[in-house]
Parts: sequence; structure tokens; C-alpha cells
Amino acid sequence: MSTAFDSVLFLSFGGPDGPDDVIPFLENVTRGRGIPRERLAEVAEHYFHFGGVSPINRLNLDMIEGLRGDLARRGLDLPVYFGNRNWHPMAEDTLAEMYRAGHRRILVFPTSAWGGYSGCRQYHEDIGRCLEALAEREPASTTPEGAVVLRKLPQYWAHPAFTAAGVDSVRRAREALGGADEPVRLVFTAHSVPSAADAAAGPAAEGGGLYSRQVMAASKAVADALGIDDFDQVWQSRSGPPQIPWLEPDICDHLEALAAQGVRRVVVYPVGFISDHLEVVWDLDNEAAEVAQRLGMDYVRADTVGTDPRFIEMIGELVETYATGGGDLAAMGCGDNGRVCREQCCVPVKRPSRPGR
Repeated sequence: MSTAFDSVLFLSFGGPDGPDDVIPFLENVTRGRGIPRERLAEVAEHYFHFGGVSPINRLNLDMIEGLRGDLARRGLDLPVYFGNRNWHPMAEDTLAEMYRAGHRRILVFPTSAWGGYSGCRQYHEDIGRCLEALAEREPASTTPEGAVVLRKLPQYWAHPAFTAAGVDSVRRAREALGGADEPVRLVFTAHSVPSAADAAAGPAAEGGGLYSRQVMAASKAVADALGIDDFDQVWQSRSGPPQIPWLEPDICDHLEALAAQGVRRVVVYPVGFISDHLEVVWDLDNEAAEVAQRLGMDYVRADTVGTDPRFIEMIGELVETYATGGGDLAAMGCGDNGRVCREQCCVPVKRPSRPGR
């Protein structure tokens, strides 16, 4: 079977593999932002709490292994390579390896389901940076004969498999909580962003807010499938000066508010993350869990969906669609909605930032 593409780049955030990696990794995350050294040391303690190892690395490798098996079952002879934005294997190095192996038309799977700067545009910037680095290493890559195409796969937050995996994750968490006849509050979380950045995301005619609208729609899809009409959408992992507005409420503040309303049982589902970033295990499994314990709440955090077989099959389905020429190659990743991103869409708002995935 002839294919439009010959390989896959699994592109992720990256994370340290041991204590000696933590500070260099955080320096990569914050490069160009002028973050004080003491702030890096503060965030580093979160990693040291887990032995200096981010869980995202193992989970990404598990996902890649699952994807390789799924593509083989589909009869697609497409090798899957792993590259990161902030830690080894660095995406620039991976692309050079792919080029030397003869790959010229490459599909890119991003480990973010969303629109907005961090969820979409920054991955396009990663691709651009990788191509610039490749041109320096391999000048032939800039010639017509050696030209390389990298195509980011579209946003998948509304894909039925993403929803189905989330539904079962919430069900498992609910069962782990016990007390089947007792009321439980379902709370969805996603990474907060500055309100101004959210307002800049998406078509201007739709009033911005692309990211927050997508997160709410994805949360509602899971709740609807569970027959739940009343749920909460909150945010986590905000950073920067307190005078800069971010999406709210914060998960820990929200737990305080729920306790004041008499809520005593909570399931939290991190819909905004496909795998366990450090921010999931620190902010939810430590900080939020400690708040819940102090408030006398029964609290369970639902699993992220990345290694769910249906989610892996979803990636394989996306790859197959594009590898065989069935996808829209004109759209830049905004859900293949038939239009190219508008000029300056999702441009980041300059701000101090906290590392921590």
C-alpha cells in the first residue's frame, strides 16, 4: 500500500530521568523567560519528592509501544520515533536521526488534545525549530530532492475514544471511592492559563477562549455519558504573579468551597492531561489530596487516559487516515475544520511561568 507519509514522530514535553537531570531540564523548560534560580530550586523539590523522575517518560514509552503494535495490526509499516521539547531524546536530535534513516514525510503526534498556545501553536513552533536545526545539520534537507515535511496531527479532544477512555476512568475512580449509594461530586481539572492567553486563542469571530471552551466541551461529553448533569470544571497548576488573572477556580480553592457546601465525597478527573505529568501527581495526588484530607473529604483522582487501549487505537486511526492520504493537509491543526489558523492565532502572552510537568 502506498502511503503519503513514511514515519511518525511522537512529540512530547519531556521530563527528567533522575536527580541530576532536574535542574538542567527545568532550565530548558524556562529558557528565555528569566525565571529566578530560587524558583527553579523550589519546583525541583517537587521532582525530588519522586526521586527526580517524571512519570511522563515511562508512560510515553508505553504509549509508543502500544502505538507500534496498533500500526502493525493495521498493516502500516510506519516506524514511530520519540522526541521531546525539553529533555532527551530531544526532538531536534530525533528528527536528524529520522532524516538519516531516509524519512522525508513525517506525521507528528502531539501529547496535547487541545487548541491554544501550549496545546497547539507551541507544537508547530517545535516543528519549525526542528526543521531549522535539521537544515544546519543536513543542508540537503533544504533542497527539493531532500525536503522534509512534518505534519502535526489534528486536535483530538472531541474524539469518541478520548471520551470513552475518560468515562471508564471516572467509573473506576467512583468504584474505588466505595459507597455506591452515596452522593459524589465529579470535578474536572485542566492546566490553567492566563485569561488573556485564553482570550487570544481561536478565531476572533468566535470571541477567543478556544482552549477553555474545548476543555468544557470534553468534560461535558464525559459527564453526559455518565448521566451526570451537575459537575464542576476547575483548573490547576497556575503560576506567575497573583495580579495576572488566570482561569479559575483553582482545584484546591474549589475543594474548600465544596466542603463549605457540605460536599464530602469527590472524584477528580484530570481531563486536560493525557498522561501523568509531574503536575498531575504533585498538584492532585499531593496538594489537592492533602487539602481534601484536612477537610475530611473522601477523595479519589481518576486515571489519565494515555495508555487506555482505545486511546492508543485512536492515535493509530489518526495516523492511518493521514498516512493513506485521507486527512486535510491544508488545515494547520485546528481540528481539521476546513480553515487555516488565522494570523497571530494563539500567540502567547508574555508572562513569567512556572515549570513543573
